[in-house]
Amino acid sequence: MWRIFLKPGWVITAVLAIAFSYFAITVLSPWQLNKDHDIVARNTHIEQAFDTDPSTITDLFDSAGNIKGDNEWMRATLTGRYLPDKEVLLRMRPVDGSPAYQSLVPFQAENGQTLLVNRGFIPLEAGKPPRLDKAPSGVVTIVGHARHNEGIPATPPLTADGYTQVNGISTEQISTLIDAPLGIDYLQLASDQPGEVHAMPIPKLDRGNHLSYGFQWIAFGVMAPLAVIYFVWAEIKERRRAKEEEAQMQEAAQDTAAEKHTNVNATASRQETETKTDRVAATMRSRYGSTRSTAPRKRDHRRDNF
Repeated sequence: MWRIFLKPGWVITAVLAIAFSYFAITVLSPWQLNKDHDIVARNTHIEQAFDTDPSTITDLFDSAGNIKGDNEWMRATLTGRYLPDKEVLLRMRPVDGSPAYQSLVPFQAENGQTLLVNRGFIPLEAGKPPRLDKAPSGVVTIVGHARHNEGIPATPPLTADGYTQVNGISTEQISTLIDAPLGIDYLQLASDQPGEVHAMPIPKLDRGNHLSYGFQWIAFGVMAPLAVIYFVWAEIKERRRAKEEEAQMQEAAQDTAAEKHTNVNATASRQETETKTDRVAATMRSRYGSTRSTAPRKRDHRRDNF
């Protein structure tokens, strides 16, 4: 019976089930579980950053403007002045699900370092950005969140509505556009700070469904071989049932044949008996002219005549 499971269809099904199970448990599930782990770690880090007092700019940024270590979202205090004439807009970046522009302005610190500052967002009006109040030009002290550079976007910058507009926060690209040196990473202005437009909202600390997805892939990986085992069991059960039905049919056929044989023998015996009786009757007729069975009737007839 087991030879039927060596057919190509069964072999391919088993191989695919094992391969899927391995891939689901060792690749897909860890992928989702790691994403959940990263999101939880990120959310915890952001919560700690908002609860930690601001540090000096030199504590969070090195001389090239790179964020030191794992300090993204930590708050830094910086004293200096904005360079409002070098403002750039980040175009069509959704904020809370609505399209908006964001104001990016260089800030020159007292230590001579220049960092890009995201002053906040401006809601889109009639497909165009509204006119913005320029950042203050005097000396101010600001608090902002350390943020990593996004890299150069694929879409090139453009000039429209009186602003230079970019499609990503790339300090390298913006430095070239405004012809001024900038640190590698940038600051996102905190709320209630000088030069703020509309402060960027706190990131949503939603964990998402990655944890449940990870467990689902494990469940799918376990269910795949179990499904193959079930189908093998069902096939074996069906074949056994078919064999039992075939055996019952053969047994019924044998019983029918035996019954027919018995009936044939009985008929033959009855015919043989009738043949013997006919022979006896014929002998009686030849000897007496009539059978014994008629003699009583003749005696009765003679008795009636007396």
